[in-house]
Amino acid sequence: MANMYQYVREAWKQPKENLGQEYKNRLIEWRQENTVTRIEKPTRIDRARSLGYKAKQGYVMLRVRVDRGGRKRPKTAGGRRPTTNSRRLDLAMSYQWVCEVRAQKSYETLEVLNSYYVGHDGMCYWYEVIMIDPQNPSIKADDRINWICESPNRGRVFRGLTSAGKEARGLRHRGKGAEHMRPSKNAYNKRKVAHQRKMKPLGMKKM
Repeated sequence: MANMYQYVREAWKQPKENLGQEYKNRLIEWRQENTVTRIEKPTRIDRARSLGYKAKQGYVMLRVRVDRGGRKRPKTAGGRRPTTNSRRLDLAMSYQWVCEVRAQKSYETLEVLNSYYVGHDGMCYWYEVIMIDPQNPSIKADDRINWICESPNRGRVFRGLTSAGKEARGLRHRGKGAEHMRPSKNAYNKRKVAHQRKMKPLGMKKM
């Protein structure tokens, strides 16, 4: 027998079609909010609960907006060669990871637990971020979440230790050759370049 969370999960598989005008009205309201907005309860309760959210003290919900599209470096003063004057900047971070970092910078005393997608339009993406207060007594007393209070786990979002960070770093790569992507995409590419430099071109055979 299906429960409430299953119905909510099915509705969010195609939010534009299933939620209809309510989904459009939400996006209109969210555009007028700040980039990082604190909310009382999660919009997708099924996804939030599956990622560790609990309706008790020490848990804070944030909705973060990020602009779509590419990024450009600031225009340089003075002459540059055309080769080095490129302003295009392709970020290795995903939209979701960027939202988590912005949430952490806005609430420095909290820690990012996880995040999930809630909507997008032609200009922006929205994600809701689950934050934890490591100084809250209820968090310290909970054996299932008090690991985040330890000092090695502080600032985990900046080191790509969240689920979105690991995905962007290539640690969740699936399919053929998944074992060769570790420890990260950057390390994999460096190892690949170093291997190519060691290989010497084959010489011509003497007649």
